[in-house]
Amino acid sequence: MKPACAADVFREETRPWSEPHSVSARSSGTRARTYNGAVSDELLRFRPEFPILDRTTYLISNSLGAMPRGVFDAVHEFAEIWATRGVRAWEERWWTLAGEVGDQIGALMNAPRGSIATHPNVTTCQAVVASCFEFSQKRNKVVYTDMNFPSVMYFWEAQRSRGARVHMVPTDDGITVPTERLLDAIDEETLLVPISHVIFRSAYVNDAAAIIDKAHAVGAHVVLDTFQSLGTIPVDVQALNVDFGCGGVLKWLCGGPGTAYLYVRPDLGRTLKPTFTGWFAHENPFGFETGATRYTSSAYRFMNGTTPIPALEAARPGLRIVAEAGVERIRAKSTRQTARLIELADRHGWKVNTPRDPDRRGGTVSIDMPHAEDVCRELLKRDILVDWRPKAGVRMSPHFYTRDDELDTAIEAVKEITVASVRS
Repeated sequence: MKPACAADVFREETRPWSEPHSVSARSSGTRARTYNGAVSDELLRFRPEFPILDRTTYLISNSLGAMPRGVFDAVHEFAEIWATRGVRAWEERWWTLAGEVGDQIGALMNAPRGSIATHPNVTTCQAVVASCFEFSQKRNKVVYTDMNFPSVMYFWEAQRSRGARVHMVPTDDGITVPTERLLDAIDEETLLVPISHVIFRSAYVNDAAAIIDKAHAVGAHVVLDTFQSLGTIPVDVQALNVDFGCGGVLKWLCGGPGTAYLYVRPDLGRTLKPTFTGWFAHENPFGFETGATRYTSSAYRFMNGTTPIPALEAARPGLRIVAEAGVERIRAKSTRQTARLIELADRHGWKVNTPRDPDRRGGTVSIDMPHAEDVCRELLKRDILVDWRPKAGVRMSPHFYTRDDELDTAIEAVKEITVASVRS
């Protein structure tokens, strides 16, 4: 997992399985809290499900969502079935688990059942997509922006060796993506457009619909990275008619590291043949046939090797909670709380590297106050969990479990730290 202050790294058909009771059933006796004198927040009933909230001000869900207490039971159940059932666990539970978790994720983005494959990370997801295409023909252009997350950028740059012509559209202000220039770059020679739905540095929300429409008009495919959107912004892959969607569960979905997802539009899923493949993608994996593969017809077609079972089990409690909380409600709260953070930053004259237009703002506010990296370190010492990123500043990311007063606490701490820095 990325360190909070990044530079420190250098100085730094399925068998039935019992489901836990819903959070609302377990928390039925918990009243919604009222705070700041007036505002009632029904989403705060989920706070008891996250142990770390009792001892920290947790504003880092854009990097790592808080762990639900249900993960303890989920991981224990994984160990229990391994200990008691041994190799039989594959037939009784594990083989179908990736599909079950995929459908849980898919329900949050209105994806048809059976259209989500799971992988360990997003770079692998995009590598699977790339392996479905050749770059030796005239249509070999890959268009994206310099605001994409670097890991996938490194991957697409490496595809130059396969013949890809990579066209990167630069930002003008370090916050937004120049939509018109991006659309102009997508032409009849474009094959793929891998684009972030929400930018990790600034939380700028790309105009996904416009990008997808332009790509389809010229015969290109869009790979929409929803890592920074799913769970805090409503996403509907069918309404968008997007070709591919990918992301992970460790941020806004509170699912921990090791589980990423790849949506493939069903009409494409029936025809594409990924060359980055493996035995999970085979029509008859336990036949252990030699030679070329025979692709299965399910989402497993876009999988490859053995799945990370512990990570899949750990992902489930967070997915259940987010589904129960409801992304529309989460979005409404996020819009209000991020606006509050911007207001507070403005009072102190700190630079805000996040859009002010709520329709173009995701769940994070990036504040570049003086000595921002040092401020980040000091906040962490005070158990106010945030992170710092170059060209962004300190990123604060309230989620559905965040109280309003925690925003004031964090900003007041920043004020104290910056004042102390000036005096010293």
